[in-house]
Amino acid sequence: MSHLSPDPVVAVLGANGVGIGQQQWLGSQGFVAERSQAVALALQTLRDLLGEHRCRRNALRVLLSADYCRFCLVPWSDAISSPAELQRYARACFEAHYGQSLEGWRICLSPEASGRARVAAAVPEALLQGLEHLSAESGLRLRAVQPYLMGAYNRFAARLGQGDFLFVLAEPQRSLVLLASQGVWQHVRTQSGNDSDTALQALIARECQLQVGQPLAVFLHAPGRLHDRPQLDGIELCELTPPMEPSQDVLSVMARVVA
Repeated sequence: MSHLSPDPVVAVLGANGVGIGQQQWLGSQGFVAERSQAVALALQTLRDLLGEHRCRRNALRVLLSADYCRFCLVPWSDAISSPAELQRYARACFEAHYGQSLEGWRICLSPEASGRARVAAAVPEALLQGLEHLSAESGLRLRAVQPYLMGAYNRFAARLGQGDFLFVLAEPQRSLVLLASQGVWQHVRTQSGNDSDTALQALIARECQLQVGQPLAVFLHAPGRLHDRPQLDGIELCELTPPMEPSQDVLSVMARVVA
């Protein structure tokens, strides 16, 4: 009988650490790095963890915290007629939004119906290539690399519905906001800061004030607040089922979004 599990290994790359799980949480390892060194250090930390737990011959799924990604809204354009043109258009949207070249980044876009804006995420090529190389050398099959924002949205999409809503993802050091109107994306925004009630209340109030005369349903997912639930009026919490064995490790909570 084989002792190999068909369940994929889920790796979470956080701002200050990396964790892995497979059926159950295997563990995490923290690090401290300048932003320019985070990709290299995260890859080395993941290599160490995979070697320590001897994960072999399994699929690997990777979730990326917002610190490794950039996000941008890509408006609909009738002039786009091919995937290559869409990629060039998306890159131009990113460069206009961030005011700098996006050379060395790979862009993926949300699938949307004709006429609708897309949410785009950009991830460093060095990180993606490093994950591909690390998977091969570790005997793993790289199944997917996904921003945590996308995993969280997909997990709670049915609850959000197709109306007007604000979806706030509050990671411990960075928050992201998705605004939709009648099921069409209006904007995506990223903000540095903690996930305290005070900070989140200010963020949500500011976003709602920008939508004058537009009542919004507000949804909040704060993976770092599993044991200290946010206490905010008028906010619907999107929470994951607590693990069988309570953990204080936010990376273990984030891994459960694709469980």
